[in-house]
Amino acid sequence: MDLHLHRADYLQVGVTSQKTMKLLPAARHGATQKVVIGDHDGVVLCFGMKKGEAVAVFKTLPGQKIARLELGGLLNMPQEKIFIAAGSEIRGFTKRGKQFLSFETNLTESIKAMHISGSDLFLSASYIYNHYCDCKDQHYYLSGDKINDVICLPVEKLPRITPVLACQDRLLRVLQGSDVVYEIEVPGPPTVLALHNGNGGDSGEDVVFGTSDGKLGLIQITTSKPIHKWEIRNEKKRGGILCVDSFDIVGDGVKDVLVGRDDGTVEVYSFDNANEPVLRFDQVLSESVTSIQGGCVGKDGYDEIVLSTYSGWVTGLTTEPVHRESGPGEELKLNQEMQSKISSLRSELEHLQYKVLQEREKYQQSSQSSKAKSAVPSFSINDKFTLNKDDASYSLILEVQTAIDNVLIQSDVPIDLLDVDKNSAVVSFSSCDSESNDNFLLATYRCQANTTRLELKIRSIEGQYGTLQAYVTPRIQPKTCQVCQYLIKPLSLHQRSHCIDHDRKGEGVFKSDNISTISILKDVLSKEATKKKINLNISYEINEVSVKHTLELIHPKLEYQLLLAKKVQLIDALKELQVHEGNTNFLIPEYRCILEEADHLQEEYKKQPAHLERLYGMITDLFIDKFKFKGTNVKTKVPLLLEILDSYDQNALIAFFDAA
Repeated sequence: MDLHLHRADYLQVGVTSQKTMKLLPAARHGATQKVVIGDHDGVVLCFGMKKGEAVAVFKTLPGQKIARLELGGLLNMPQEKIFIAAGSEIRGFTKRGKQFLSFETNLTESIKAMHISGSDLFLSASYIYNHYCDCKDQHYYLSGDKINDVICLPVEKLPRITPVLACQDRLLRVLQGSDVVYEIEVPGPPTVLALHNGNGGDSGEDVVFGTSDGKLGLIQITTSKPIHKWEIRNEKKRGGILCVDSFDIVGDGVKDVLVGRDDGTVEVYSFDNANEPVLRFDQVLSESVTSIQGGCVGKDGYDEIVLSTYSGWVTGLTTEPVHRESGPGEELKLNQEMQSKISSLRSELEHLQYKVLQEREKYQQSSQSSKAKSAVPSFSINDKFTLNKDDASYSLILEVQTAIDNVLIQSDVPIDLLDVDKNSAVVSFSSCDSESNDNFLLATYRCQANTTRLELKIRSIEGQYGTLQAYVTPRIQPKTCQVCQYLIKPLSLHQRSHCIDHDRKGEGVFKSDNISTISILKDVLSKEATKKKINLNISYEINEVSVKHTLELIHPKLEYQLLLAKKVQLIDALKELQVHEGNTNFLIPEYRCILEEADHLQEEYKKQPAHLERLYGMITDLFIDKFKFKGTNVKTKVPLLLEILDSYDQNALIAFFDAA
């Protein structure tokens, strides 16, 4: 069956963080639920829907930014106590809004993630994990990399307390007390963890994880080892996953997985007979989805997906049909509820327009006064700079709570800006004086009206490291700008490996198939050691076979690009033949295939100069580095090498490397 959901926006609060919106349990089956949400202004708002209007149950006073919101309560009972993490403090509220807990954890960093199970509280700041029971410190762990999320396997089903940390170094760390039992490598930096089906599945050991590069997976965490059950690769190159929930929205009796991504995509995965996830529904919103829940909010008996976005919108995707059909000659009358809703919206709009006019006049008068003081308006930026290993590029995502006017990108190292389909901004490049002041790139993206999110793709050159800066100017008065900085590292296109053969104190052993990687490491380490006046002994062992092996690894990619060029050259001639003959039956299968894929091939061919240039650059670097380790400078032979690459033959290339 197809899933049809209709969007309904409920209300807007301040800017929200990841996992800060929950639905309180329903009083009875099918009844509407209250929504509770916390924002960056420190306000906790609980509201329900009555006759299509959002009605507040309670609202707290502003305070410190709320980083997480969780529900808790006695084990095996409805979880209707509200807990929030703000700074280093945990506060608890009843469902009526009465504060019953204020617990200062005395952590040196702000709390980033939280999980609650009965009287157990699991917290993590950037690198520190703490476990409290009845607000008393129990266990502590210092992680080697940033902790993005924390969860605990259900103690109702298992005889032990098993916390799981999602860490930035692509590991899930399974703890027992204050010690790591084992580590699980996942395909990308994990950003979110959730118990499968909301209760850890039949075994109580099933955990769903989502990564910052958009992959989703299910792992069973047993006492001794992990069992990988399924994994969804991010084939469509969608955004990173920020929130996950389990809820039966399809209505087949099996809980579906609801996913919210940072590019605004909402997805529903249901399970086939083999328990493999299948995508049943997706919809794209204009900003990142920070929280997602399944439940019933708008109208009794109609299930929906409730989500909060970065700028604070609470939105429902409901199963309630919004279209009514009438036969010929029938009239569709608006019911009383709809008419009153339209008139209240009209009056609200008029009131807002009048208020804006008043404030504008007030601002004009005060700005002309001699006593006026100018204040720089503050705004928050949600940014992410991640490596996409599939196409060796970086994604830079900038999201602002108001519309973006323009973004200036500046870099002190050579980088390429790649095309992004979702990006409708107009880009203009300024000439740079790279020799005198290390300014290699100056590009301005001018955004269209109401753009709050901008996605850029960047490709760096390995070995050239420095800083990339983004100057973000939103459409607010008076004009103001914020600068975000991102480090481009020497081995910027490498990903962390967890397989280390041996490592001793004061010594590091680096291995690579590619000599260029070792060459970059040697240069950077020598430069940094000289800067810090550290004595460093570097010895290296070069295996001659590795050069041929690296060329063989590059060969299929290079061959594919050159073959692509030949195929594209044939397209026009084949199309002419097709028109002349009326069909393609007379063509050999290879040519028929070229015609069928013509659009895709031409699209890919547009990107080819960049691909070929990158592959040529890798081969040139390999050639120079091979002889650099032998103490020979072969830069004069590079033009010869490029000639061989233009009339590419693998054997001729290997022979040139050997002969030089």
